[in-house]
Amino acid sequence: MNACLGGIWLWLPLLLTWLSPEVSSSWWYMRATGGSSRVMCDNVPGLVSRQRQLCHRHPDVMRAISLGVAEWTAECQHQFRQHRWNCNTLDRDHSLFGRVLLRSSRESAFVYAISSAGVVFAITRACSQGELKSCSCDPKKKGTAKDSKGTFDWGGCSDNIDYGIKFARAFVDAKERKGKDARALMNLHNNRAGRKAVKRFLKQECKCHGVSGSCTLRTCWLAMADFRKTGDYLWRKYNGAIQVVMNQDGTGFTVANKRFKKPTKNDLVYFENSPDYCIRDRDAGSLGTAGRVCNLTSRGMDSCEVMCCGRGYDTSRVTRMTKCECKFHWCCAVRCQDCLEALDVHTCKAPKSADWAAPT
Repeated sequence: MNACLGGIWLWLPLLLTWLSPEVSSSWWYMRATGGSSRVMCDNVPGLVSRQRQLCHRHPDVMRAISLGVAEWTAECQHQFRQHRWNCNTLDRDHSLFGRVLLRSSRESAFVYAISSAGVVFAITRACSQGELKSCSCDPKKKGTAKDSKGTFDWGGCSDNIDYGIKFARAFVDAKERKGKDARALMNLHNNRAGRKAVKRFLKQECKCHGVSGSCTLRTCWLAMADFRKTGDYLWRKYNGAIQVVMNQDGTGFTVANKRFKKPTKNDLVYFENSPDYCIRDRDAGSLGTAGRVCNLTSRGMDSCEVMCCGRGYDTSRVTRMTKCECKFHWCCAVRCQDCLEALDVHTCKAPKSADWAAPT
């Protein structure tokens, strides 16, 4: 196994156990030693029976999901890149995001939504690329149809997002459906919001046929948008996430603050307020912001004042290689010189005690 594929498969157990706080090393061992899919599925801790059945039946889908983990993790980190909590993954912590997910916070809501969306996206893409035995292009998109521009023929390969959503719901939600507590309901709600977000950006693409490119005939198909659109949308939902409490009969939510509207199926919900993520706190899963780069001229979340939590910052002079004196040469190239550029980098000071915060 090459190093790249090995790295990809290292992420799979994290997804299979669906972000549980504890994951043993058995999956890594079985994968590294070439174990069968049945043996691997049987040795991943934390799976409920329904998840184990799906793992046995669809090892190719499990691999497709594993390939998508890095994508949605990178999207999470992109969306939080200027915040104190930056969707950081923890070395030597097999839960991917550590203890931060044990808190029923906005951040947990976003992670469950973006990862659920990532599962849908990865499975649907694998269907269209012919990588899965259980699905292919959307079989419903056949024949002739109409839109605002007139009649067209379904052709090409429409993304089979309904299959992606169906499988993601069956696999991801199986563990939450075993529980009846408030956190399980929160996770189910945010999982569904993530799945719906991907479908929201399904778009129709068409190709014209006719003399000189005229659209006498059109062939169209449905395609998922770039995953960044889903990430941007869920980021907006994160900023507008609604704090809820369980209703009296324990079957659903009600808003914690009566001044806010009831959450829709598209909204993210959470129970607990987030920590400030300023210092390293093992219980909160916070790495703190010591050493984080801040923006001296910004007034936003990435400003040195906000990012460093009022502790101040250190400034260092660094040099980097950049492209300069670029010129266009006919035809058709742009040639540049390599130049050294000096700039100031500002990083947050550490608190007086750099150790993990421990409860007293």
